Amino acid sequence: MLAVTRQVAAGVLVVLLLITGVWASWGAAQHVAFPSGRERGEMTVARCAGEVCSGPFAPASPVAVRHARVTLDRSVGVTKGARLPVVLKPGSTSAVRAGGPGFLRAWVPLGGALVLASVVVAGGMRRRRLAWVTGGAGFALLTAAFVAVGL
Repeated sequence: MLAVTRQVAAGVLVVLLLITGVWASWGAAQHVAFPSGRERGEMTVARCAGEVCSGPFAPASPVAVRHARVTLDRSVGVTKGARLPVVLKPGSTSAVRAGGPGFLRAWVPLGGALVLASVVVAGGMRRRRLAWVTGGAGFALLTAAFVAVGL
């Protein structure tokens, strides 16, 4: 009975970790994955302070509105003068990095959740192969995001 309880509790914890990872990722990923109806364009990084970079926004569409200043969360590979493809969040001047690097960066919280869940799967559920697959998927996602954003 104790073994079954341990496996059920570990399974519930794994599901909660994965739901939390998706939830944390979805805030940015939805704008990158489904950009239709949102302002797309290019941001030139003018200034980075702390965890936020800002700069002017040039829309991809000629009828869209230019913004003198939009903000973007700072990440690896963002330097002053860099021109990054971005998608603006609706009704704000907050931008999310677009394209492949932006898509991968948006899912970084899920990658961390997968790595964390692999420890629970291995220790609590005693499923070593599943733990290796889960951890490997998380590690691959984190590595791909780091490499793509760094380029």
